[in-house]
Amino acid sequence: MLRIGTSGWQYRDWRGRFYPREIPTARWLEYYATQFDTVEVNNTFYRLPTAETFAKWEARVPDGFEFALKASRYLTHYKRLREPEEPVERLMTHAAALRHRTGVVLLQLPPDLKCVPADLDRTLRAFAGRVRIAVEPRHESWWIDEARAVLEAHSAALCLADRGSRVVTPLWRTADWTYVRFHSGRARPASCYGMRALTTWVERLSDVFGRNVDGYAYFNNDAHGCAVRDAATFVRLTTRAWSAPAAGTPDPC
Repeated sequence: MLRIGTSGWQYRDWRGRFYPREIPTARWLEYYATQFDTVEVNNTFYRLPTAETFAKWEARVPDGFEFALKASRYLTHYKRLREPEEPVERLMTHAAALRHRTGVVLLQLPPDLKCVPADLDRTLRAFAGRVRIAVEPRHESWWIDEARAVLEAHSAALCLADRGSRVVTPLWRTADWTYVRFHSGRARPASCYGMRALTTWVERLSDVFGRNVDGYAYFNNDAHGCAVRDAATFVRLTTRAWSAPAAGTPDPC
């Protein structure tokens, strides 16, 4: 199944747009988890939460809910994937408190980090298959067969990214699951996605992965409540497209 959510859940301007005004911010995660079954955690990029914080998050969400954790910038931006073992182990040790709710770890690479397949391979090896890994390169030098082969060897997903309602990554299938990030659309209010753009993404995913798409899709366009609006719309579109009988399927007798 494709889990769909937003990049973070704590945005002040979502009060009244998404969160009922009477719900205190301390209970927003619980409310969020009644609307979506996954969330991408961005603050792990800036500062790794304690194991106690992860344990509290785990206790606040229902069964079946999953977190995607954005790997620390210490690993991706400071170390730039070199000597990854210690930061990877620190992340996995802390995140163990989430137990089975850690669905995937995202490695978002710096825009100026050019392709070094050996460093990516060493980083993916450091995770030792303990969790799904998605990789979001942002330098065009990564769009080569050697980089793709590294991802495929580790069953890591290339993060399919959209900026300005435009695909900015190759539509590679490097694993039997996918990871999509929606950074900004071209509709109104600013950063929201329009129906045509989201429908086109349903068609893209169907073309690459078929109707039984497994993975994650997150909306990172939080301004004006666009992310929660677009995520809810994308849930409806994918449900409608993939639950209906495929074209040419005979009706049951």
